[in-house]
Amino acid sequence: MRTGRLIWPLNSVNTSAMDQAYGVRMDIACIPLTGQVATDHLLNKVADRLADDGCRLVGALRVPVADAEMAHCDSTLRLLPDGMSIRISQDLGAGSSACRLDAGALAEAAGVAETRLTEQGADLVMLNKFGLSEAEGRGFRALISKAIESGIPVLIGLSDPHRAAFEDFTGAPANLLPADEEHVLSWCRNAAGAGHR
Repeated sequence: MRTGRLIWPLNSVNTSAMDQAYGVRMDIACIPLTGQVATDHLLNKVADRLADDGCRLVGALRVPVADAEMAHCDSTLRLLPDGMSIRISQDLGAGSSACRLDAGALAEAAGVAETRLTEQGADLVMLNKFGLSEAEGRGFRALISKAIESGIPVLIGLSDPHRAAFEDFTGAPANLLPADEEHVLSWCRNAAGAGHR
């Protein structure tokens, strides 16, 4: 378990169910998903700056795409720290307007990230969002749990439709950060200790 770092718990008054279950305080901050493309750019910029600081990152961020591509739900994840790419959207052919997640590819990405956390450790876990898969107990949910159990802070995107499931999972209100690069970077450096390297 990590010690000697500043703690920014989700709830400074009451310990959450996960705090009690794991015997550690949680550092989880969320960025509201008001615009997926803007959030993707923000998270990737923050990750790049943290990597420049020497912060050890694990997780997955969505590769930013143009607004036109968003209509087709093209989605590729960039795995941290090395930038390995895994496409998690299925190609349904010309003329299809449906959005189709490739559950197998998402599971592969989550498995790679979890293995990296186990084998290499991390100062911070970053994820593009707590989405439907995580709300239903799949996706990167196990990675989040492992990070909490290990005392590693987590930064994650969060949309209103999945906020209740997220708060049920963590047992505490979401700690929402403003979608501002410097503010988010400051939280990450403080939580991960990267600002003192």
